[in-house]
Amino acid sequence: MKTVLSRRLFLSTAAAAVVAPAAFAAPPTESLRPVLRGDDLFRQAIPSAQELIDKARLNGAVTFSLADAETGAVLEQNGPLDGMPPASVTKAITALYALDTLGAAHQFQTRIMATGGIVDGEVQGDLILVGGGDPTLDTDGLAKMADDLKAAGIIGVKGGLKIYERSLPVFPLIDADQPDHVGYNPAVSGLALNFNRVHFEWKRENGSYSVLMDGRSGSYRPDVAMAAMEISDRSAPVFAYRDAGTRDDWSVAKSALGNGGSRWLPVRKPGLYAGDIFKTLAGAQGIRLRDMALITSLPEGEVLVTRSSAPLRDILRDMLKYSNNLIAEMAGLSATVYRTGTPASLRASAAEMNVWAKANLGMDAPALVDHSGLGEDSRVTAQDMVTALVRVYGSGTLKPLLKSISLRDSKGRPVQDHPIKVEAKTGTLNFVSALAGYLTAPDGRVMAFAVFTADMPRRATLTRAQRERPEGGRAWNGRSKRLQQGLIERWGAFHVAADSASL
Repeated sequence: MKTVLSRRLFLSTAAAAVVAPAAFAAPPTESLRPVLRGDDLFRQAIPSAQELIDKARLNGAVTFSLADAETGAVLEQNGPLDGMPPASVTKAITALYALDTLGAAHQFQTRIMATGGIVDGEVQGDLILVGGGDPTLDTDGLAKMADDLKAAGIIGVKGGLKIYERSLPVFPLIDADQPDHVGYNPAVSGLALNFNRVHFEWKRENGSYSVLMDGRSGSYRPDVAMAAMEISDRSAPVFAYRDAGTRDDWSVAKSALGNGGSRWLPVRKPGLYAGDIFKTLAGAQGIRLRDMALITSLPEGEVLVTRSSAPLRDILRDMLKYSNNLIAEMAGLSATVYRTGTPASLRASAAEMNVWAKANLGMDAPALVDHSGLGEDSRVTAQDMVTALVRVYGSGTLKPLLKSISLRDSKGRPVQDHPIKVEAKTGTLNFVSALAGYLTAPDGRVMAFAVFTADMPRRATLTRAQRERPEGGRAWNGRSKRLQQGLIERWGAFHVAADSASL
């Protein structure tokens, strides 16, 4: 196949990053695409992988592996057997694990049950909100369940509201090394709402602050009682968390608030959070609920309302697109529970996924500690990651779920109709950057690749409080992203048929 490569296009995209324009510290000073003078000179003129690594100045480890996606033939490698933190690239493995175990059409179900029978529209026992592992339930969805409960003829409940969240094990957070207040590190259980985040909003008026904590989604903004915020006169830390038993107690430094703003905070008690909001939504339908409590076992009862999630395949596509940690953990835990029963920890569940990956993906030594990649102790080799990508390529399972990555010019602008196409999963921690997936060269050749970069000594110097926005982290990440694109453009130009490149 003859493919004409535009010299202007390659010159404009050389060494640009696979990131948003804001991540660019400065455009590259030289081109990765010199004038072509024949196939051999063309390949000789393309910078080597080592030249690109040296230019990136990452002061850390760089490993990668590249293989033909159809044959598995290894094309290039650097440190292929060195274990590296994969960050959110872990989610690609989790997606395959969940799909293989639960099936692409699997739907999670959230239910409302009644005990004691129903007489003249009144539940004689308790009303139970039953989580079924759906990571995508939001306040709008819960409001529809309250609507359906009323439509089923329920007008009252003699007993109380009970919450069952133990279809999955309950963990107060994903990774203990993260700052308390980051919304991407919430609690995990079998009942989730709004990705287990509560919305904190503040506004300064007449020298004091008004504060709102709510569980908003598209159409609803119900206040919550199980999360409270106190404004403190301290200077640091900005946020502090205290477990108050049945309530998440937060405080925030007054000096950090300014005139107003908002942010999402993690929920540490997801069952109580969902129950709190459901009480409000049911009350709006005239169904008064009282005596809310968590239960650890599910009694027999009548199912009144069932809400089914989207098919698992669609949920996982969104997980990979938006890199949602909670979806990854709940999907991975659901697969483990189905396979072997309830794990004692996220690390134990990830260990089961490691066993599965060895048996089903041909990986040699995956050492993942969770399903999202948030924990820094996870390790995967570039060779193992590419082996997995090659193994599943022919089935068409993963590639259609991966996000299309735009290659960019030297000013950070996406290049429309770039001849190299990339579908991949990104991964980012402080001073850790990863990218793995598939690239399609201009001649149509599909290659599987993984690039892992990490400066672990520098990361080790960070305190827990510094991990949200460490000094130098954004610039380091930008250099890593530029290296990733440089390698991709090298591979897309170098590993093509001998007659496929011309001016």
